[in-house]
Amino acid sequence: MRRRNFLKNASLLTAGSVLAANNHISAATTSVFKSNAKKSFGLQTWSLGNELAPDVPGGLKKVAQMGYSYLELAGYNDGKIGAVPMAEFKKMADDVGLAIVSTHVNPPMRGYDKDNFEQAKEFWKKAADQHAAIEVPYIIQPGQPTTRSIEEVAFVGEVFNEAGKIAKAAGLQFAFHNHDGEFRRVVAGGTEMLPLTRGRAPEGAKMVFDAMVEYTDPSLVQFELDVYWAVMGLQDPVALMRKYPDRIRLLHIKDAAVLGETGLMNFQKIFETAYENKIDKFFVEYEANIPGLSRFEAVKLCAEYLTNASFVR
Repeated sequence: MRRRNFLKNASLLTAGSVLAANNHISAATTSVFKSNAKKSFGLQTWSLGNELAPDVPGGLKKVAQMGYSYLELAGYNDGKIGAVPMAEFKKMADDVGLAIVSTHVNPPMRGYDKDNFEQAKEFWKKAADQHAAIEVPYIIQPGQPTTRSIEEVAFVGEVFNEAGKIAKAAGLQFAFHNHDGEFRRVVAGGTEMLPLTRGRAPEGAKMVFDAMVEYTDPSLVQFELDVYWAVMGLQDPVALMRKYPDRIRLLHIKDAAVLGETGLMNFQKIFETAYENKIDKFFVEYEANIPGLSRFEAVKLCAEYLTNASFVR
């Protein structure tokens, strides 16, 4: 639905709740909405695309005014976020009351192997030190490394464990963020991941996500679950959170469009399960391209959805 329809429906539901209260009628149809009390949720700055760059201080002020409480950074480049030195970016965020909780950082290599292991460690050391300097608690790899076989996933686990040690030494927590490819399966000695399927897995096959959890140390490596990409990977994000309650510690809240518009995502159950698992960091990530809707307008609508949802604290 477009913005006017969202606002129209919201106003109708609000009116309905008043009528229900006056007439002692069940308000079940309005339970998704409640008062605009301050909620706690964050924004992945990737959502803003190129719209943030021309006026970073002004853009961050708008984000805070929308109701976001904290940020997850994108665009790290050797001491800068985009074109802005990291210390300056932090001050801009501090000035408008936005805490920087996490950052997305990709190493320069597409895949990990024994030849670039030392290079990877040097990269993570520099990135960890630079983010520790601005007191960012989580450093997260969002790009899936090459994982064509069980052996390759096991080696990725070694690299992640090493990145986790480096992050821990700097006072940070390392984590990995999924897309849909991590829900494909691999076999020992394989040369390609198997296609996504809901059917029975071949004998000996492992889901990459499961293998990543298996081959990493829980004290060093956590996971940020992107709930939309989990669904695109034919998985139930609620089931994944229940399967790995101690490993999935952050969430990306995403839809195929503005949050709540498609009916694809069961956000109520996702949030309820997250709270049961004591997850308290949720980042809106908007990646759709809707004609006539700017990125800032879209993330504002997402904030309105979460602010008005009764299941969001």
